[in-house]
Amino acid sequence: MQRLHHYPDIKAMFRRLLIATVIGVLASLAVALFRHAMYLGEWLFLSNDSGSLVNAAGGLVWWRRLITPALGGLAAGTLLWAWQRHTQQRPHAPTDYMEALESDEGKFDTSSSLIKPTASLLVVVSGSAIGREGAMILLAALAASFFAQRFTPKDEWKLWIACGAAAGMASAYHAPLAGSLFIAEILFGTLMLASLGPVVIAAVVALLSTQLMNGGAELLYTTGNLPALNAAHYGLMLATGLVCGLGGPLLIWLMDMSHRVFLTLKLSPPWQLALGGLVVGLLSLLTPAVWGNGYSVVQGFLLSPPSFAIIAGIFLCKLLAILASSGSGAPGGVFTPTLFIGLAVGILFANTWALVFPGDEAMAILLGVTGMATLLAATTHAPIMSTLMICEMTGQYTLLPGLLIACVLASVLSRTLRQDSIYRQHVAEHR
Repeated sequence: MQRLHHYPDIKAMFRRLLIATVIGVLASLAVALFRHAMYLGEWLFLSNDSGSLVNAAGGLVWWRRLITPALGGLAAGTLLWAWQRHTQQRPHAPTDYMEALESDEGKFDTSSSLIKPTASLLVVVSGSAIGREGAMILLAALAASFFAQRFTPKDEWKLWIACGAAAGMASAYHAPLAGSLFIAEILFGTLMLASLGPVVIAAVVALLSTQLMNGGAELLYTTGNLPALNAAHYGLMLATGLVCGLGGPLLIWLMDMSHRVFLTLKLSPPWQLALGGLVVGLLSLLTPAVWGNGYSVVQGFLLSPPSFAIIAGIFLCKLLAILASSGSGAPGGVFTPTLFIGLAVGILFANTWALVFPGDEAMAILLGVTGMATLLAATTHAPIMSTLMICEMTGQYTLLPGLLIACVLASVLSRTLRQDSIYRQHVAEHR
């Protein structure tokens, strides 16, 4: 891939770093806007102020738990369908940051791009098993694009969209280095230092702005006690990488098949998303843990991993809910749901291993964290980003050497089995 920009002179570099700082602030405000809109929606429609959709689902009577995701999907689908009808005569233009970076102009269809996070908000607050962070990152990239089109030359627009996406990811996941490398590994395809500098600045400024608005720095996930690593632990981490390296292509295939199944039903978007929501509602009658993107469930498991039978049941229900939500076309990301699946696979692997060599809770947490990183690497084909993402979110930097090797192993195995990552497949589907 060609470089987006050559090394500029000192004056131009300082100008870019200043713009990157502004974009970092704008991105953090965009993420905060979506997050507070989400909290407001949960309070209005679910009478929930805990910030956890799992808690909200647990407090609802069974019939409301059943129909709420379906109603949210119906509302979001109706919005998307109506907008599609309204704009069907218009030529196609990018509606997310990946398409914009792949396009020639590096420019969004702004109005259509704003409809997507609005629809995502509807499915998120109604409990659909889809990630909320995708909409946050899109809004951050949109804010960056809006600023860039007014104050920067056209040949820099792609750079500032990339900065906005990285800043949005840093703000949503509290991970500026991983957010920068997400852009470098997945979207740019290589580490281009001239372009990476502003991306890093935007990501760090976005995190600092988010921390300022939240009243201080905090980790996204808190883990229980981890064991002092020895050779056996590293061996199990590599084994987990192998398992997730096989599981990554399988997960992408399952999502693709789920989408194909929904398409064969030939439903209009409102009914298609409503059906996906209804499946989530039915599964939530078995366990409310299927609601939402899985954040609160991941946090609980990282502190106290459950028994094999409990996590196996929740894993199966949550996986089906994720497939129903993503397959039906619910707008949102699959990044955080992938973290849940990886965590569950890692803990299940630890519990299986414990049948032969009895372990403890610390071992389950270690392999759970490893599963999060390696499944992410297997689905994104971005091992460095995946490693730093988990280290930044959990603060467990002592795991970095083992996670890096395991993530590289998972990524290489996954890429051997399936060439496209989950993001490259997304770009291909929307061209």
